[in-house]
Amino acid sequence: MFFLIDRYACEESPRLGMMALTPTPESVPRARRWFRRFIDPYEPRCSLDDCVLLVSELVTNAILYGSTEYAWLVRVEWFRDGTDLRVEVHNPGLPTRVHLRRPDPGDAHGRGLLLVDSIAASWHCGASRFGGTVVSFVMANAWLAKADNPMDAYKQPPAR
Repeated sequence: MFFLIDRYACEESPRLGMMALTPTPESVPRARRWFRRFIDPYEPRCSLDDCVLLVSELVTNAILYGSTEYAWLVRVEWFRDGTDLRVEVHNPGLPTRVHLRRPDPGDAHGRGLLLVDSIAASWHCGASRFGGTVVSFVMANAWLAKADNPMDAYKQPPAR
């Protein structure tokens, strides 16, 4: 796993951070733990528990459905888009395989995107700019609007 924190996010470069994970089951709890640690200093107003759940579901799907004949990583990036938080999960799978399922009550799997659809303000899937697939979600109003917070719309986390 490796990660990058963009300390000086701004409107022209809104990415707050990214992490790259090996496509193994152990990466799912790592993604939950590290995403929470990286986003918490920005003090989003949306539920961190909801965000962590959605990251977990999308990373799980990326690991299950990503495929290539070469070594690959799951890439997670998070952005501030105005007042919204957008999270993207990239893998080398095919975008046509991403679809919202309606599992039967007894089904053990198939609820990940249903959770994303229920909790996030919106979600999207398509071709990744890195090749493969990206699935993203948006948590609306995660931060105050610039007019509501004259200090700095892009609050920087405290130095650690």
